[in-house]
Amino acid sequence: MDVNFKGNRRELGGRDPDICIVTCALTGVLANRKQCAAIPYTPVEIAEEAKRAYDQGASVVHIHARHDDGSPTFSPETFAAIKREVRARCPLILNFSTGTITEDVSLQCQYLAEVRPEIGALNMGTMNYSKYSRSRKEFVFDMVFPNTYEKIIQLLKAMNDAGVKPELECFDSGHTQGIWPLVDMGLLRAPLQFSFIVGVLGGIPAEVESLQLQTKIMPAGSEWECIAISHGHWRMVASAAVLGGNVRTGLEDHLYLPTGEMAASNGALVEHAVGLVRGIGRRPATVAEARAILSLEAS
Repeated sequence: MDVNFKGNRRELGGRDPDICIVTCALTGVLANRKQCAAIPYTPVEIAEEAKRAYDQGASVVHIHARHDDGSPTFSPETFAAIKREVRARCPLILNFSTGTITEDVSLQCQYLAEVRPEIGALNMGTMNYSKYSRSRKEFVFDMVFPNTYEKIIQLLKAMNDAGVKPELECFDSGHTQGIWPLVDMGLLRAPLQFSFIVGVLGGIPAEVESLQLQTKIMPAGSEWECIAISHGHWRMVASAAVLGGNVRTGLEDHLYLPTGEMAASNGALVEHAVGLVRGIGRRPATVAEARAILSLEAS
C-alpha cells in the first residue's frame, strides 16, 4: 500500500486514515428472537433498525432477508421491499448477503440483477462452519459451508453485470490468498473490498495477529473491515480501528454491549462502535465519504 505523508497526517493511498466506515449487520440468518428480542424480521422492522444504525453513525448496512416468522428467505421480492423501506427512511449504502449452503444461487443472482444493492457480500471459500458448546461438551451445529470457485464465479458475474461491488468475505487466510485466479481472469478488479471474519469455528481466530496476516496477504490499496463473531467482538472491533481498518457490528455478529447487557437495538451497538472509533482519534465516515472510499457510484 502506498504510504505518503501530508503535513502531520499519514495518508494511505490518498485516503484519509482518520475516517472509518462503520457497517451494521442488522439481522443475520441464524439468531432469533428467543435469543434477542431486538432482532428484526420483516422489511419494515429491518428498515427501522437500519435507521437506528444510521442515526448513530453507520454508513453501510449488511442485510439478510427473513420471512415474517424469522426464517431465512432469498426472495427477490423481499429484498426489493427491504430496499424500498430503507430508502424511505435513510440514505444508507446497502450490502446484501448472497451466502447459502446450497449450490443453487439463481435467486441470489436474480435479486442482485433486479434490486441492485451497492454491495454484495461474496463468500470466498469452503469451510467447516460450526458452533461448539463448552458447557454441554457438544456441537450446537456442525456443517460445511461450500463455496467452490464455480459458485463464486457465478455470483461474481451477476454482481459485475448489475454494477454491484463485491465485498470479499474471507474466513481464513486461504480465502484471501485464493482471490488471485479471479483477479487474473479479470472478474475481480481493483480497488478491492475485503471483510475479514474472525471467531468462527473452522476459520481464523479472533486475534490481532489474524488481522495483521490477512492485511499482509490482501493486494495493496484494498479496503478492509473486521467482522468479529460472538466472543471477542468488541476487542476485535477496537483492534481493527487501531490498525486502520473499517469496522462492523450489529445483531448478526454479537448480541451484547461491552457491559455484558443485551443490546436493545442495532443502534445501541453502533453507538458503542462509533465511541471506540472516536476514542482513538478517528471518526465515522458519512455516507458520501463511504461511497468515495469504496469507489461506489452515487445514487
